Amino acid sequence: MTKGILTLREREVFELLVLNKNTKEIAKQLGISEKTVRNHISNTMQKLEVQSRSQAVVELIKLGELKI
Repeated sequence: MTKGILTLREREVFELLVLNKNTKEIAKQLGISEKTVRNHISNTMQKLEVQSRSQAVVELIKLGELKI
């Protein structure tokens, strides 16, 4: 995988996840529905071929896509 695999919105969602925000809080902050937040998370997990949000975060950090 190369850098730049996330869309801007996916990046925003995961940056908030790292800050320990839940789906409802992320949706409210970004002005989108909770279902849309879950879709962004699911799409990212599929791209990374991982089974959990936490695995996705670890992979995104390894790939340099996320900073903590």
